[in-house]
Amino acid sequence: MTALVTLPVLLPLLAAALSLMLTRFATIQRLLGLIVLLLIVLDAAWLLQVVDSEGPVVVQLGGHAAPFGITMIADRLAALLLLVSAVVTLSVLLFSIGQRITDYGRDTSSTAFHPMYLVLCSGVSLAYVSGDLFNLFVAFEIMLAASYVLITRRTTASRIRAGMTYVIVSLAASLLFITMIALVYAATGTVNLADLADKMGALPDGIQLGLSLLMLVVFGIKAAMVPLHFWLPDSYPTAPAPITAVFAGLLTKVGVYAMIRTQTLVFDHMESWTVLLVLGSLTMIVGALGAIAQDDINRLLSFLLVSHIGFMLFGLALFNELGMTGAILYVVHHIIVQASLFLACGLVTRHTGTVSVNGMSGVAKAYPLIAVLFALPALSLAGIPPFSGFIAKIALFQAGVQEATPIAYVATGAAILTSLLTLYAVGRVWVVSFWGEPSTPHPDPDPTDELIVGTRVTSRSMTTATGGLVAAGLLIIFVAGPLSGISERAATDLLDPSSYREVVLGDSAIAGGGE
Repeated sequence: MTALVTLPVLLPLLAAALSLMLTRFATIQRLLGLIVLLLIVLDAAWLLQVVDSEGPVVVQLGGHAAPFGITMIADRLAALLLLVSAVVTLSVLLFSIGQRITDYGRDTSSTAFHPMYLVLCSGVSLAYVSGDLFNLFVAFEIMLAASYVLITRRTTASRIRAGMTYVIVSLAASLLFITMIALVYAATGTVNLADLADKMGALPDGIQLGLSLLMLVVFGIKAAMVPLHFWLPDSYPTAPAPITAVFAGLLTKVGVYAMIRTQTLVFDHMESWTVLLVLGSLTMIVGALGAIAQDDINRLLSFLLVSHIGFMLFGLALFNELGMTGAILYVVHHIIVQASLFLACGLVTRHTGTVSVNGMSGVAKAYPLIAVLFALPALSLAGIPPFSGFIAKIALFQAGVQEATPIAYVATGAAILTSLLTLYAVGRVWVVSFWGEPSTPHPDPDPTDELIVGTRVTSRSMTTATGGLVAAGLLIIFVAGPLSGISERAATDLLDPSSYREVVLGDSAIAGGGE
């Protein structure tokens, strides 16, 4: 069973190396990527079933026992997010293949896109199963190295500016990350997460609080938490639609995952959680207000992405079982829905030739299928029942009310207000861009997608990939019971990480449990 943990990391890396040698054989490259990602979906589904029934699966690389060796571990949360992320990466790759074939022809040799995309997938998988801070840092660097290439491919002036912002912020965050690891190691003598759960409690409260806040800053930058979000709306909208979709769906969620993992496993409920609750509320409101002010549809969705990170922080900061369950449900829902929206907008801008909300109209009449593919995830994002967003938000609202503190009530009110603002933002897009008579497609002077604008040409695989991802979001409605059960059990594990510690540290965890 240990191979189930390592395969999602190793398979894409090996496939990336092979794909790099096959750059002159585009068809084989594409087929290789699809097969590998499909295998990862199957692996993650099997892994989720195993960890849900038998407990966490741990791998000690090199045969060295923790905390001295390199630990990879999959529990319910890691396996669940691994499965959802694999579904998204597979769908986005199918969309991207269809786009390139339509625009450049079947005989055109591919580029570094496929190897870098597979490297990105490997980094995401490694982040979920990393058992120590340094490997988590390595996972982020793998993702970032691949993202630097993907976000700056086929550069225009706007992409160069956005790419510079993205790279500079990412490098600064990486420097802060490695500094944080050095400080943690200096204070505790370990970077293993399970071992830190023991060692951190022996430190003075002030040092614990400082390290907790530093981790919030480091992962807050990765997750685009307000006020550390400024880089995202300027970076993501300029990338091609498939790249924006996978970045929006996964990269910020990996930051949220790292925040959830470290704050629940390493630190007790302390003052930093109140700060996190305030920042989560600000993230919700500021992001939603920023979205309302946008005319560029991709920037609008980018601000909504920032806004809804706040819901996940809200559930984490409540630090109770219902809140944590809601946060996990929201992460699962948002990974799928946000990626679906960016793919749907890629189809819209392809046909209209513009990213301006006010520059397009009548999309629903001209392209009804695309309108449906936009409307369904948009309604889910706004939290309209019975969609997946409503299911996750109800759990968060109940958790906020159960907490019964003034700041929790304020945060719950902010979440409700953000849902209404989100509905207004996507409703405005629908009324202005999708309603009315169809407008004449026109080329955009600075297109934000890797396409031939205004051609009205869309391959079947592009709409199939988008439709499949939208269907996956709808599937959450029908599996809400089992999904909520897994999320609740994952939340219980996070709030009581004894099983995580025991499976990683073995007898030493039991012996040190009373310290």
